[in-house]
Amino acid sequence: MQALTHGIVVAAFGRHFEVRTADGILRCHTRGKRNDYACGDEVGIAPAGDGLGIIEARHPRRNLLWRSDSFRQKLLAANLSRIVVVTATEPNFSDLLVSRCLVAAESENITALIALNKTDLTANLPAARGRLATFAALGYPVVELSALLGTDSLEPWLQDERVLLVGQSGMGKSTLINALMPFAAATVGEISTALGSGSHTTTLTRLYPRGEGWLIDSPGLQMFGLAHLHPGALETAFIEFRPYLGQCRFRDCCHDAEPGCALRGAVETGAVSARRFEHYHLIREEIAAARSITQRR
Repeated sequence: MQALTHGIVVAAFGRHFEVRTADGILRCHTRGKRNDYACGDEVGIAPAGDGLGIIEARHPRRNLLWRSDSFRQKLLAANLSRIVVVTATEPNFSDLLVSRCLVAAESENITALIALNKTDLTANLPAARGRLATFAALGYPVVELSALLGTDSLEPWLQDERVLLVGQSGMGKSTLINALMPFAAATVGEISTALGSGSHTTTLTRLYPRGEGWLIDSPGLQMFGLAHLHPGALETAFIEFRPYLGQCRFRDCCHDAEPGCALRGAVETGAVSARRFEHYHLIREEIAAARSITQRR
């Protein structure tokens, strides 16, 4: 049997992948319809000549960040040490989406921080800071910057880390990527040309080596489904809930209207943010609805 070449997935678009090996980049596909690989995955490939290869194996993952609903799933990145949730002073960002990203990170034991971009647009800066205050109070670092003016405040958090940038559309993530790595735009253009179409670049996830680590850019999000999380994993991923879990009167407490709910009591005293508690219920109801649809199919 032919020995497999070790590589790391550096770009994923549909069922096509780019894999970086010791000898350079190979454009790879998988056997059959399999496409369950993500940027950051370490894989074994069989070279097929002319810069091509076939992914034959995947090494065990340290973690996997992904999103899902009742109909589909999207793998974002694997083997991460940190995610950066990108927000901005304008347009308004969704604090619910920020919570979703943080929950996804916590569920995979990935360190998270929040970047507040476009701080040069000062009119909405106080409001943006106010919306992020709840997350900062939980211990999530909030790093302020303007990608147009420089990235010095963010750089120390990226040094030799395996990082995914994630955030909703319009937050200036592309500008931030280009500021961190000026060659990034050219690389994306090369991929588009190689594919014969620019349509893939809007859904492209791409890994860029940086020192001893790397940085992964992902498409802008409007939703971040978490249908793959079970209720216990969801409530644990809200880090401020952890001291109260297992303290409710009823073992199967859903933290709704049950008497003796320790978590609801913490909300009433202000120890837990009412807004975050609302986020928890919204996500939990969404997961329940997705599972109900899946069971009926």
